[in-house]
Formats: sequence, C-alpha cells, structure tokens
Amino acid sequence: MDTQPSILVIDDEPDNFDVIETLLDGEGYQLHYAPSGQQALTRLSSFQPDVILLDVMMPDLDGMEVCRRIKADPQWQTVPVVMVTALTAKEDLARCLGAGADDFISKPINSLELRARVNSMLRIKQQYDNLQALLKLREDMVNTIVHDLRNPLTSIVLSTEILRFPGLSFQKQQQKIEQIAIACQQLQSLINSLLIMAKLESGKMVLNYTEVDLCGLCISALADVEAIADQKNLTLISELPKPGDTVKVDAAIFRRVLDNLLSNAIKFSPSNSQVILRAENLAAGGTKIQVADSGSGIPESLRQSIFEKYEIGTVNPQVSQIGLGLAFCKMAIDAHHGRIIVEDNYPKGSTFTVLL
Repeated sequence: MDTQPSILVIDDEPDNFDVIETLLDGEGYQLHYAPSGQQALTRLSSFQPDVILLDVMMPDLDGMEVCRRIKADPQWQTVPVVMVTALTAKEDLARCLGAGADDFISKPINSLELRARVNSMLRIKQQYDNLQALLKLREDMVNTIVHDLRNPLTSIVLSTEILRFPGLSFQKQQQKIEQIAIACQQLQSLINSLLIMAKLESGKMVLNYTEVDLCGLCISALADVEAIADQKNLTLISELPKPGDTVKVDAAIFRRVLDNLLSNAIKFSPSNSQVILRAENLAAGGTKIQVADSGSGIPESLRQSIFEKYEIGTVNPQVSQIGLGLAFCKMAIDAHHGRIIVEDNYPKGSTFTVLL
C-alpha cells in the first residue's frame, strides 16, 4: 500500500491495546484506539481504517452488535473486521462470522498469528480498493467515450435533419454534407484509435515499418484537417523538409499520431490564430516533428498526466476534451521507441515534439 495502513483497535481494556501495539511493533501500521463500541462508531463517521480489530466481550455495546452495525453501513462494510475473542466454542465463533466478521483471533493473542491475519485482511482490503479504482476508471472511460462519440453524432443528426428541409440552397446543402463528412471522419478516427490502443496494450500490435516520405506524410495530414481549421479561420503553417527525405515508421499508426496532434492543436487554438507543423530529419540521426498551437498552454504540473488515458489538462468548458488522443500518441510513439514531450510555445500556446 502507498501509505501506512491504519488499524482501529476497539477494546474496553486499554491494556489489551498496549499488547496489540507491542505485538505489531515494527510492522509500519498506524494504530488507533477506541475504548467502547459507541465511541468507535462515532469515530468511523470521519475516519475509515484499513482493518478493525474488535473485542467481543465489551459492556453496553458488545463486539457482535458493533460488528453488525459496521457491516450494515455501506460506507464501512468493506473494512475487514477481525474479532478478538476469548470464546472457543464453535457456536460462538460461528456467531462472530454470522455478525459479519471477516476473521477472528483467539486470546491469548499470538504475535505470529496476529501479524498473519492482519496482513491477510490488508491484502483483501487492497484488492477491494484496487477493484474500486478499476471500476472508477472504467466508468470514467465509458463517460469519456460516450461524450466524444456524442459530439460528432449530434453534428451528423442535426445536419441530416437540415438536409430534409425543402428549398435548401445548393450551397447550404454542400455545407451540411461537408459537416457530416467531418463528423464521420472524427468518429472513425476515435474508434480506430481505441482499437489500436487495445492492441498496443495487449502486445498484439506488430508495427509494419516502411520508409515513408516525411514531407508527403505531413502534407497529407494537413490536407485532412484543412476543412476543420477553416471553420475557425485558423492558418495552417508548415515547415517541412524537401520531398524525398524519409522516415521509417508504421505509416498508418504514425499518420494517426499526426492527425491527433493536429486535431488537438486546432481544437485548443482560438479563432484567427495559427497552427504550425514542423518536421525535419536531424543531422545527428533521427527525426523531429513538432506541432505548435496558440492555445492557453499546459501547466508544468500536468505535462505528464495528459499522456495518461482518460486524463485531460486544464478544463475548458468551450472545448470537447477527448482524454484519449494524447494517450494514443504516447503509446504509439513508445511502440516506435521514440519520445513525445510538450513545452511552451512562446508567446502563447503549446508545442508537442515527437523524437524518433
């Protein structure tokens, strides 16, 4: 676990807590103490331990009832409870488990057994926490994908409805058809990126390296985003090598990297600004490609996390943020044994640099 595991000991005898503290000394746990069941329940409202060691025989509220109340509350029921008991009859131990206890340990407590049972419960708690984190990630992923699929789909539906209007001018028809074509391209790009990412992650993607004309590859990528750039009155500027300079890459995947970087740059650049694509084969060997935008830039603290799946940079309510595009770029460039970094584009914006 990343932080020190916390253990709550619930026992009406302070001496028993001292014994447990001594037996667990050196394990790196944070031990907390509650002298009664009621105080423990009150404390749990603001503090959730990783494991609870609960004495059975306590006045007022005994351990069985405390355990039942803990396990009845959705907020606490996932915390493992180990009953500490002097009872040895099978019926009594069955009652402990029936009250919701995850395990029990008999008095007098043995140091080796106590450490083993606590470690076992901590493993269970960690597995549960990992599962919850995975479920949260999947939920975020689904929300992200649904959100990003919805935008181009909405554009297609609206444009199709407008095309149904009688008397629509030819120019308006062509405009709506162009919007549908762009939206379809966005949908196809997102779906293809998801499929390629899944293959890259599973190790089933074998890159098909070929010698590709660097200038031609960049010109083709710019041509495909020209219509989207025109909608925002953006100027696309290219600084490219002479035709004939080649780069050895998987052409289809690397082209998708360029598409994602250019689409992001266009998305985050304000209207009437510019996006720059630079490419060159370096004298010392290798290739450098840069995409510079005129957006609001990326804070230093986010320059690593933006390349992680489903992470976004600075939230911009005016812009649909995919959370997959840059993660795809990072995975694809890693597969090519290259690097991708982001820096400031002075005086304003960001520059994404790919080094192969």
